Amino acid sequence: MNKTTFVKKSFFVLCFFVLISIQNTKAQIAIGVPNIGFTQACANDSFNTFNVTFSFSPESGLNPTNQFQVELSDATGSFATPTVVATSTAGAITTSPATLSFGLPTNTSGESYRIRIKSTAPVATSSGSSTFAAYYKIQDTPFSINNLIPVATYCAGGSYVLTIDNPGTGLNDSPLNYPSLNFKWYRATGPSTSVFVADGETLTVSQPGTYFVETDYGTCTSDSFSNRVTVSESTSGSTTAIVSSLGNPFCPAGGPTTLTTTEGNSYQWFLNGEAISGATNQTFNTTESGTFSVNIDLGSCSTTATIDLVSEGFTSDLNVNEVNTMEEGDTLYVEVTTSANNPEFQWYLNDILIPDATENTYDATDFGNYKVVINQTTGCIVSEELLFEIEAPEDLFPEVAKIPNMISPNGDGINDTWIIPNDYVSGTNTEVIIMDAYGKVSLKTTDYQNNWPENEINFNSVNPVFYYVITTTDNKTKKGSITIIK
Repeated sequence: MNKTTFVKKSFFVLCFFVLISIQNTKAQIAIGVPNIGFTQACANDSFNTFNVTFSFSPESGLNPTNQFQVELSDATGSFATPTVVATSTAGAITTSPATLSFGLPTNTSGESYRIRIKSTAPVATSSGSSTFAAYYKIQDTPFSINNLIPVATYCAGGSYVLTIDNPGTGLNDSPLNYPSLNFKWYRATGPSTSVFVADGETLTVSQPGTYFVETDYGTCTSDSFSNRVTVSESTSGSTTAIVSSLGNPFCPAGGPTTLTTTEGNSYQWFLNGEAISGATNQTFNTTESGTFSVNIDLGSCSTTATIDLVSEGFTSDLNVNEVNTMEEGDTLYVEVTTSANNPEFQWYLNDILIPDATENTYDATDFGNYKVVINQTTGCIVSEELLFEIEAPEDLFPEVAKIPNMISPNGDGINDTWIIPNDYVSGTNTEVIIMDAYGKVSLKTTDYQNNWPENEINFNSVNPVFYYVITTTDNKTKKGSITIIK
């Protein structure tokens, strides 16, 4: 080989390596530490989008097929087995800095996650970001414990177990349906303060207080929390609470309210001190107002509970009596006074609706049985009925043909007094004398009102007999006896 040929070959080899070196240099990029711009990532099914911004250089080092990936570490910040949570479209990112959006996997739960950025062409990887808390809140709604019963009682020296309901009542979304979740129990120390008590799905309580539980989403705030339960210690003779499902006062238009007390072995409910037959369960449904109480057997002790239950009704009164008398052709003015909200009125005579009678007053002109219905039309929609009666005045001097010899003054309104013909009553100046069997005068008048006996006549087995003497102004006399029967 001559010298010229060797030099030429050496020149071409040198050019090849220079070209390869230039290409390799062009194929290398550096990716800066990702900027996440947040300290915690709290996701749920309605929000799961987070942004990361990163820089790289040189821009010319990217191949047209390059993709950037966002990798998520494990909960300790390790990238030993990273999870790719976002990938850019090939060739979509060509300038620096760039931003990618990513979402959290549903099993994300921890306080020390990191992310990093990786490129595919050329292959390059950034350092990990600063650590951040990240949780996917797979259950993020309130849930129930203790079957939503807000009170519980245990005997002195014992305990009470609070549990998360599964599935619970109604639309309760029990977090126990999600096996990956953990829970933290708290005891309230004030309206908005509390202290941590224990972890777990249940809590054994041996200290009185108000308790609740939250799903453990670390530093992320959440709506995954329970109702509060006030647990008390009982000795025989102590008291606990009754809760009304519709509140107190309650609106009976919503149907019966459910009264619930603490869990026990057996129960007996009372209304105004009287035992309610068959009311021996933990709950009792009612539409009535009054003082409800319950005796509860807790096993080694017993307790009672009481509630003064009030309905959101209203009060109404009439300005007339239940029974009223008036003469034929007269008018009785009737007025309703009510505390009902925006009331409406309906008047009835003998159960027939009176047309156009829609005010709180009514001029009654007919004899009969009246009813007015008051409807409360705003707030609690309830109604109330008031009854009254109008009758003709009693005829104290009815026309009778004969002087009766028997009466039965028992208060039934029939033959209660001695009714004699109008020729001898008030206005005729006739003298009427009534004597007992011993001649003692019981009545002597010239103005008889058909009202004897005015006072009760007591007797046991023998029907007493009285005697009468009626003397008219022209000295005509009627004599006879009056037998008193029951």
